[in-house]
Amino acid sequence: MFISIRYKLFATLLAAVVAVVVGMFFLIYWNFGRGFLNYVNTEEAKRLDSLAVNLQEAYADQGDWLFLQENPRLWHQFLAASTPEGHLQFNPLEDLVIIREGRNRRHPPGMGSGMMQGRIQPRDFQEKMKHLFEFRVVLLDADKNVIMGPRRFPAADMKTIPLKQASVPVGYLGHIPQKDLFAPHQLQFVEQQKKSFALISLLIAALAALMAFPLASRLLKRLNALAGATHQLASGKFDTRLEIGPMDELGQLTRDFNSLALTLGKNEQGRRQWVADISHELRTPLAVLRGEIEALQDSVRTFTPEAARSLHSEVMRLNRLVDDLFQLSMSDIGALTYRKENVDVLAILNQEAELFRSEFTEKNISLTLNVQPEDEIYIFGDPERMQQLFDNLFSNSLKYTDPGGTLIITCQSAAGGTEILFQDSSPSVPVADIDRLFERLYRVESSRNRASGGAGIGLAICRNIVEAHGGSIAAESSQLGGVLIRINLPSGEKT
Repeated sequence: MFISIRYKLFATLLAAVVAVVVGMFFLIYWNFGRGFLNYVNTEEAKRLDSLAVNLQEAYADQGDWLFLQENPRLWHQFLAASTPEGHLQFNPLEDLVIIREGRNRRHPPGMGSGMMQGRIQPRDFQEKMKHLFEFRVVLLDADKNVIMGPRRFPAADMKTIPLKQASVPVGYLGHIPQKDLFAPHQLQFVEQQKKSFALISLLIAALAALMAFPLASRLLKRLNALAGATHQLASGKFDTRLEIGPMDELGQLTRDFNSLALTLGKNEQGRRQWVADISHELRTPLAVLRGEIEALQDSVRTFTPEAARSLHSEVMRLNRLVDDLFQLSMSDIGALTYRKENVDVLAILNQEAELFRSEFTEKNISLTLNVQPEDEIYIFGDPERMQQLFDNLFSNSLKYTDPGGTLIITCQSAAGGTEILFQDSSPSVPVADIDRLFERLYRVESSRNRASGGAGIGLAICRNIVEAHGGSIAAESSQLGGVLIRINLPSGEKT
């Protein structure tokens, strides 16, 4: 089943918010219960401290604990005085105390307040009463015997406060901290807070739902724009561009899309130019061949050795062009084989210079190699491809340097590699066109002589060979008035 990304994004945002809200609800609910219980115990601790102070003052005045044993109501008065309001909020002991005749008669030790005498209360009433503060406090003597309070007191959970006179303990005030909330007003307060937390959580979830849908739509709007532009780009409209907008992830994606569209547009333009240039290069020799063959067929020209040489020359020119195109295509797709090893680049350069020296002399071009015969500079490369590189560079200078000119070659070690310079004399190349010399089939017709031959492929092959060796090649204006080709190759090791 197809579900729109708008609803998927909306559901994701809403689910994340709801998960956070639910987690916060239970965390706050749990933390509030613990915090409120701690608050209740803190208040009881303050009440216990007040009770201890009052009992110590009474003991100092009476000298013993008999005044409480003789009059148990005083114990309740002390408990009532320890409350912040100064009175007991709930005193069930009044219904349990039986005032016997002869109230001056002493209670037997340990009888306490007489809670165990009188009427038997229902079990649920007793269960509720045992959680009250008054039933969780006990007065002990110096030997920790019960004086006032419940006699059945779980000593394991009891915390005691010493009651001292002149730094000597005369008794202890025992207390069991509250472990759970039980009072009706406490439970009612907690229940109200739960309902408030639940209501707030529902409101936050509803608000998140209201905000998530517009946010999802806003994000999807940019994604839809990218999707639509991608469809246009796939259909061949390479001039498609998008407004970048905020520089977030979608903004970066939009910027990359525009860069991709620009690159594809340039590649398409280059492809069309490549096809047009190849057609143009093939048309010329084919037209010459056709014209001469038709002239022979029509008996306009007689078949002579000179006519055969002319036909052969055009066939060889066409063959060289096809070979260059094949080499360039192999180089572009990385199909040229490279068998790299540590080779002496100066030895290869000297060898190629000697092969071309006679041709440069015939054209009256001075060839100078600024290296010493005994020098050695090693690179890690393919010897055959390096010969092809230098062969193309020598051929390029030989074709496009005016007679009486100069070619100076320099090879030297540079930072982290080897630098090779080919600089010739005029004619030069306009600055605006010099960076395009390594493009396929590119020639500057106004400055470089087309009649001297060449299809503008040699330098493109040179660039591929240099880059395959991890180096770089660039062109710039030469101080001799022509072009300077600068090559940088990584160094190898001497074997």
